[in-house]
Amino acid sequence: MEVQANFKKIQENIKQICNNINRNPEEITVIGVTKYVTIERAQEAVDAGVKNLGENRLEGFQEKYATIANNALWHFIGSLQSRKVKELINELDYIHSLDRKSLAKEINKRANHTVPCFVQVNVSGEESKHGLSPEQVHTFIEQLKNYNKVEVVGLMTMAPYVDDETRIRNTFRALRELRDEIKGENWDHAPCQYLSMGMSNDYQIAIEEGATHIRIGSSLVGSTK
Repeated sequence: MEVQANFKKIQENIKQICNNINRNPEEITVIGVTKYVTIERAQEAVDAGVKNLGENRLEGFQEKYATIANNALWHFIGSLQSRKVKELINELDYIHSLDRKSLAKEINKRANHTVPCFVQVNVSGEESKHGLSPEQVHTFIEQLKNYNKVEVVGLMTMAPYVDDETRIRNTFRALRELRDEIKGENWDHAPCQYLSMGMSNDYQIAIEEGATHIRIGSSLVGSTK
């Protein structure tokens, strides 16, 4: 019941935020980040109505997929090693961490379907974060046009974990502006309509700045294995 109550509260929060800024709550996809919890807790999230689950490790994904499988859409939200692509690519629905050509090449080689991908951008420039610099994104996405199994559906970033709301907001806003630039290219391989940004601590700001996919872990499913 705990996850169900948490999800209801998050949905109510999203509705209120969207009402305040004249957005449709239906535009927001909640990804339940289950990387730190048990299979049972992940199943509880699905039972509560969470349709999208996010994992960041091959092993954790495989464990939960073996039990939950087609009852959820699966998002890989961590850094993905090229050598591990073949072991999970045909079970995934989305990848949120495309950040290098070698990974795109491996996805294209191993996938039996077109894989919707978010290009990960390190907007804040923090050394601890993965992703391309904003200056690299345009050229990188343009180069992906020859990989017919890779579809760039959006951009993804993580804001700094700080109390400075202005800094967080500027990070999300910069990603939205970059998304708008890419979308404006009208590339067939990169419709780039989505923004994956915002977590438990900052999803309100992310939604206000245009997020379409928010990645919620601790405030939805907790954080204990």
